Amino acid sequence: MHVTAAAWAVTLTLIAGLLALDWLLLGRRPHTVGFGEAIRWSLFYIVVAVLFGVGFGLIAGWDLGTQYFAGYLVEKSLSVDNLFVFLIIISAFAVPAEQQPKALTIGIVIALGLRAVFIALGAALLATFSFMFLIFGLTLLATAVQLYRHRNQDPTIDDNALVAAARRKLPISDSYDQGRIVTHLHGHRVFTPLLLALLAIGSTDLLFAFDSIPAVFGVTDHPYIVFAANAFALLGLRALYFLLSGLLNRLVYLSTGLAAILAFIGAKLILEFAHHQDHSIPEIPTGLSLALIAAVLTATTIASLIKARRDPSSHAHAGALRQHRGDTGTTRLPEPDIAHREAIPAAPGSGVPRKRRTRSVQ
Repeated sequence: MHVTAAAWAVTLTLIAGLLALDWLLLGRRPHTVGFGEAIRWSLFYIVVAVLFGVGFGLIAGWDLGTQYFAGYLVEKSLSVDNLFVFLIIISAFAVPAEQQPKALTIGIVIALGLRAVFIALGAALLATFSFMFLIFGLTLLATAVQLYRHRNQDPTIDDNALVAAARRKLPISDSYDQGRIVTHLHGHRVFTPLLLALLAIGSTDLLFAFDSIPAVFGVTDHPYIVFAANAFALLGLRALYFLLSGLLNRLVYLSTGLAAILAFIGAKLILEFAHHQDHSIPEIPTGLSLALIAAVLTATTIASLIKARRDPSSHAHAGALRQHRGDTGTTRLPEPDIAHREAIPAAPGSGVPRKRRTRSVQ
């Protein structure tokens, strides 16, 4: 597939325009995002992504159009796991409710930039070395195994090296100053805890890119489709965060479902490598991949809601890629309704709030 410079320009302009719209409506008017607003924006971004896919399919052909929708579905499902981690970070740093949309929008911009770099690198590697299909496939299989093994855990930010370095090297204030990253305190310029939250989100985006890029290359090897699927999946992430914040804690089998999807795509990439070596070895069609991914997500969601209804004490977890020291595997996800949390100033020099007032979780 050859994508002209004009097509790239139109696509990038559309994505930049949507990001600018996001920033103008939310960044310049900080406010708490309600459920109704979250629904409207979520539907808007889904409709935009679907219309783009339909238009792309009509222009480029439905074989490529199916690859786009499969890639979009993979990235959308992985982005839900992103939401868990964003929830943990925003809760840990007690980001004020009216500043959460800004933090998420900046996080999405960081994620788009990182994914653009990884997409270019992944496409170059796949075009140059066919064995990269095998490497990507084995990587996804290993990730799937680790995610399943630690499906009842949550990732931790306690050992985030970037955040720890910022705490040591930079002057950090003890409280937020509206939506500012830099503020003035006693005549000196200092950073607010919002910087630490953004560093945690950005470094988390980097880790997710290691998984999501090989995963989407498992359903298409066209960089344009990979980028478009990533971009449109990420654009709706902020609205999806507020829409699903009350539901995330009930998706108890999400990590299991994502592990199954990653394992399937890993196997598909390994078969792709084997097919390059011997054309008698069959490939998994993209249409079948799309159907299986959709089926796993549907079954995971239904099973999760049934489990949560029968056992209200059950809680979802984001899943982790390794066992944390001293972790018993029973860490509970922070309360999703973080809009009602109030930051309390910390002891000087801590850089983060000392504690949060929360409603009790039964």
